[in-house]
Amino acid sequence: MPKLLPTLDFFPETHFPNPREALTTPNGLLAIGGDLSAARLLAAYKQGIFPWFNEGQPPLWWSPDPRCVIVPADFKPSRSLRRRIKHGDFTLAIDRDFPAVIRACRTVTGAKGTWITPEMEAAYLALHEAGHAHSIEAYQDGNLAGGLYGIALGRLFCGESMFHRAPDASKVAFAHLMALAASAGARLVDCQVPSPHLASLGATLIPRADYLAALPGETAASPIDWQALANELEDQEDLAIYHERRHDEELTMAEFLNELEKPG
Repeated sequence: MPKLLPTLDFFPETHFPNPREALTTPNGLLAIGGDLSAARLLAAYKQGIFPWFNEGQPPLWWSPDPRCVIVPADFKPSRSLRRRIKHGDFTLAIDRDFPAVIRACRTVTGAKGTWITPEMEAAYLALHEAGHAHSIEAYQDGNLAGGLYGIALGRLFCGESMFHRAPDASKVAFAHLMALAASAGARLVDCQVPSPHLASLGATLIPRADYLAALPGETAASPIDWQALANELEDQEDLAIYHERRHDEELTMAEFLNELEKPG
C-alpha cells in the first residue's frame, strides 16, 4: 500500500515530519501542503528540508538521501575557471540586486530555477528583506551577467539557484561564494540535489544522516556577515590570486587574508 504523505496544512508553521521518514521514490519527498511563510521556510532548512514544486502544485517538501553538498575548504576551481577569474572580466557583489538575481534565475534561458513560481519568488524576497537570503552577483560592463542566491543560517549556506547571461559568470560568482564561506569557517554548502553542472564545480554526495548531523552546529553558529566578508575580498584580482595559490599551495583563506593585511 502506498505511503500517504503527511499534509502540513493543519500543523504549526515549524512542524515537519522527521526527514528520515521521507520516501525513497521519489527520493526525498517528505510532505505536502502548508505555505511558504518565513517561519516555515527557516524551520524547514534548519531540519534539512527544502521546498521544490512546480506552478499549480501545492508546496512539496524534500529531504533526499544522499544529499548534494560542497565543502568550501576543498573547492578547487578548474584551470579554465582560474584563468577566467584571473582575467578579471567581472565585478563581484553581494546583495546589490537580490530581486534581479532571483528574477533572472526564474526567467533566463538555461537558468537552473524554472521551478521558481511567483509564490516562491515572493517568499524568498521576504526572506532577503529579513536578512536570511543573499545573492552573489557578477557584473560585466555594469550589467548583471550572472549570479546565485540562497539561504544563510549561521555558518550554513543553502544554495537555491544560479543563472548566467555571460559565459562563466555564475561559476565566478560560485567561486566567490566558496572563498567567502571558507573564510567564515563554513564546513559545507548545501546544493540539495546533484546535477552535472554542480558535479563539475566539485559538489559531492553524502549520506542524509551525515548532513542532518552537521546541521545543529552549522545553523547555531554566529551568523556570517556576508557583506563584511565581501569587503575583505572585494577585488577579483585578490580572488584570482587566492584560488591560484589555494590550488598550488593548499593555502587557507585565513592565511591569505592575513597576508592581504600585511603592509607592503
